[in-house]
Amino acid sequence: MTFVWTESELTPEQSQAVREENSLMLVACPGSGKTRTLTYKIAYELSRLKGERQFIVALTYTNRAADEIRERIEGLGVDTSQLWIGTIHSFCLEWILKPYGLYEQGLAQGFRVIDSFEQEQILEELCRTQSGITYWDCGYYFNEQGYVLTCRDQNKHERLKAIFALYFRRLAENRQIDFELMLYYSSRLIQNQPFIVQILANIFPLILIDEYQDTKHIQYTTVASIVRAGAGQTKIFVVGDPNQAIFDSLGGFAMEVEQLRQLCGVPLTELALTENYRSTNRLISYFSHFNVAATNIIGASPDRAFSSNISYDMTLDRDQLETELVRLIRLYVGQGISPDQICILAPWWVLLAGVTRRLAAALPEYEFDGPGMVPFSRDIENFWYRLSRIGLTNSSPSQYVRRLRWAGQVIRDLENEGVDTAELSAKQLLRESNSIQIDQTDGLLYLGDYFDALMNRLNIDWKSYPLLSEHHTAFFDSSAARIDRLRREGTAYIAGIDFFRRVFRHRSGVTVNTIHGVKGGEFDVVIAYGMLQGMVPHFSDEAAGDGGVTAAKKLLYVIGSRARKHLHLISEQKRARGRYGVYSTTDVLLGLNFDYDIV
Repeated sequence: MTFVWTESELTPEQSQAVREENSLMLVACPGSGKTRTLTYKIAYELSRLKGERQFIVALTYTNRAADEIRERIEGLGVDTSQLWIGTIHSFCLEWILKPYGLYEQGLAQGFRVIDSFEQEQILEELCRTQSGITYWDCGYYFNEQGYVLTCRDQNKHERLKAIFALYFRRLAENRQIDFELMLYYSSRLIQNQPFIVQILANIFPLILIDEYQDTKHIQYTTVASIVRAGAGQTKIFVVGDPNQAIFDSLGGFAMEVEQLRQLCGVPLTELALTENYRSTNRLISYFSHFNVAATNIIGASPDRAFSSNISYDMTLDRDQLETELVRLIRLYVGQGISPDQICILAPWWVLLAGVTRRLAAALPEYEFDGPGMVPFSRDIENFWYRLSRIGLTNSSPSQYVRRLRWAGQVIRDLENEGVDTAELSAKQLLRESNSIQIDQTDGLLYLGDYFDALMNRLNIDWKSYPLLSEHHTAFFDSSAARIDRLRREGTAYIAGIDFFRRVFRHRSGVTVNTIHGVKGGEFDVVIAYGMLQGMVPHFSDEAAGDGGVTAAKKLLYVIGSRARKHLHLISEQKRARGRYGVYSTTDVLLGLNFDYDIV
């Protein structure tokens, strides 16, 4: 039965996008119901599948976004058994590298994906072979021709190339790949073995890409190769906002519609979602000043006439920052705004760590949530990370469907490693997990005991499976290093089991995040500091032809468009810039003439 909806569920703009029969590029302004539209599109197309062997593919920028969309679809009562949703890296691993890696010389003898901690360890070691190079210089990504260094200092490139020659050799010797190599090898496989994309095109009638403006060229071409092989039978649906393309330093960009049309070789319709249901008219007017793409935004929120506070402080001294943040948090909580509707932003996580610690001490009655405070390695491809999701969540009815899905993934992982799971069901795994009682207050020790107890109950000798053993070592080594670093920064409580359990709970406290990390979020109150030249824009973007103006505008657009009611920007004074003196105020903000409020 075809999935249907009422007029109250979707706007005419959204319904048109969902019903579009051609491939589609959907430009969605902030707060326009992009995720809702994507959810209904997937539900609609799932209900129209004609064969049991077909799958709808949805590629999201984060695994958290994938979980949210899947749960929304399940909440609509639509069967998701023929939906594959996740990041492009997970897609390449599951659908290209694992089944067809034997056709690629670098993968034919088997491989393991290293996590970010392992990568950092290797690169830090190799950086010692070249003077003046640090791990932070070692950013890179792949295009179809090879790797691209992201370091803007050309004087360092020869030394970096020497480091990466050693890096790639070491990975090859140990049969390891990192996340960028996943994309590179996938691209090589589909170029050299055309039958792969033909098989995938027969399986996938529709591939959706969320946040297309953050997609790399190698990712566009990988997906487009499948669409092109479908010869009209496989369609593509991309949705995003070019004004929020803030990952260009990592290779992400908003491809123009005509270029995507030619790349895919299929008719491609272009539509837009122009109505903002999130922000007030005053907020829309403000962040529209930073619009760099020709998009139209119409205020449609029931509260669009609300009188928003928009302030900008460029006189506050650095040593008064925490006091001001505490004042603003207390001000809005006192006005009835829930702490989980307040968000504190900065350009870099290093600016947030110490501030978060001091805010937690000054406001012990509130919780503070942020990805930089996750106490263990968040590597979705690691078996033990996947299992930790079950061990750290409660067996409540509201969590049942999610935990059942996670249990199914764990069983599939075990099957892939050769474990006999013929007698094991997802429900049984959950029953065994729920019956485990562990009296341990240290988070990592708790997980170690939990993993051993569950494997014993399932009669699985995990140590006899090499990949499970490697994943176990990687998970605990990287988690221990992460906790140690956070402890050194003053968050001693980070190692406790209560803090571990927060990781998979819904947001409950004041959100602390970077500008890049908060994309997709929305809050009643957004407070952003570090609005300084060299941070917004990043100092590496100042070398661009426009001096970083476009990069700064995109960051400010993202910040402003997260807010529903109130926005506060701070360019704190006297923040040291190493041997360069102190940071100055962001030029783009200095040049904007706006009637700010005094709060």
